[in-house]
Amino acid sequence: MNQLLEHQKPHLSSWCRLFGLSGIGIFVFFAPITISGLQSIPIGHIVKIAQNQLGANTSWYALLMITLGALYPLFNSGWRNNRTEQIFLILKWIGVIAGFLAVTKIGPTQFQSPDMLPFLFEKLVIPVSLIVPIGSIFLAFLVNYGMMESIGALMQKVMQPIWRTPGRSAIDALASFVGSYSIGLLITNRMYVSGHYSLREAAIIATGFSTVSATFMLIIAKALSLMDMWAAYFAVTLIITFLVTAITARLPPLSTLSNEKNTEIPTNRTQVTLRSALEVGLKAADEAPSIRVSIMTNLKDGLMMTLNILPSIMSVGFIGLLGAKYTPIFDWIGFTLYPFIWVWGIDNSQELASAIAAGLAEMFLPALIMQDTDLVSRFVTGVVSVSSILFMSASIPCILSTKLPLKISHLIVIWFFRTALSLTLAIPTALILFG
Repeated sequence: MNQLLEHQKPHLSSWCRLFGLSGIGIFVFFAPITISGLQSIPIGHIVKIAQNQLGANTSWYALLMITLGALYPLFNSGWRNNRTEQIFLILKWIGVIAGFLAVTKIGPTQFQSPDMLPFLFEKLVIPVSLIVPIGSIFLAFLVNYGMMESIGALMQKVMQPIWRTPGRSAIDALASFVGSYSIGLLITNRMYVSGHYSLREAAIIATGFSTVSATFMLIIAKALSLMDMWAAYFAVTLIITFLVTAITARLPPLSTLSNEKNTEIPTNRTQVTLRSALEVGLKAADEAPSIRVSIMTNLKDGLMMTLNILPSIMSVGFIGLLGAKYTPIFDWIGFTLYPFIWVWGIDNSQELASAIAAGLAEMFLPALIMQDTDLVSRFVTGVVSVSSILFMSASIPCILSTKLPLKISHLIVIWFFRTALSLTLAIPTALILFG
């Protein structure tokens, strides 16, 4: 490591990139500030300003993004790949219809009740349509200039004993939390195909770390009125998500998957120190692309993600709301989760169980259902929605589209274990903090 400082002495620009540009990303996503009496993190204020500037056109902008998202698979023929893609193409066009009804306010009275299409569109779809692309711009500062590499280097020696994954998987975990599950899954798939990960390691990473990003967590926090405690919410969610992953890595079906790798990858046994981690970060900062290139690349990814998820959120979210309001399906699934909530004696136990069960269809549904409940229930909902990781409208199809030979039955079992464990950890934590 000393050779790096001797032969590749970091320029001042590398230090500025590592601490200056990465610092901008940390500030934008984690520094609560108050503007005009409203406390939020900077990205929240920026999105609010953008929405105010668009005014009445915001709804039409969101509908345009939904429509483009449904058209895109037709142009790239992605729907021809497999049955899952065909099903989601149908769902995307259902999303277009639902979005059109929401904007024009026509259709059955039941659809236009305040807790159905209007709520889904105004409280979820519109924020997502703005937060993801705008957030992707600032994620360039957080992701691209060495901070992730430094943190990943420091985490090398804890990943294998705790999560049974290689040290480099820390980058996957961070990429998901500060970027998106799609970015994390892209890295995981590439490492699995190249032989760096075994099937078991790749599956643990895909189902344990590839959760929604900080930008999505903003939407959940906003829907559940948790923005004034954003730092606590983010920290608790991060800790519980990773604790649950450490447990599920030791449970079937993950523990029974093959641990053989396609190729033998040498293990780096060099002791990692704060200094060496800093050097890794400085090297990454020095090799990082320009700010312009980073922003444009991240913006493109953010826009593509917006197109991919908005139609599915609109359709699956709407179908889920209909199911939650007019059918007992989530009540039935919720019965399996009820014991993990009832034991703590909190209010709204059955309602919370049903809402959390709805998260299997769409991760935002629990927040939509529990938005008007007490603080403990809202906080638990926000944490478990993220730490459960798997849901039908996005993450499960993404995992199924990788080269990992995982079955839907595997993913549903993992979802149940993750959800039950998340409730077991999140409820007492919320009671200690707010009970």
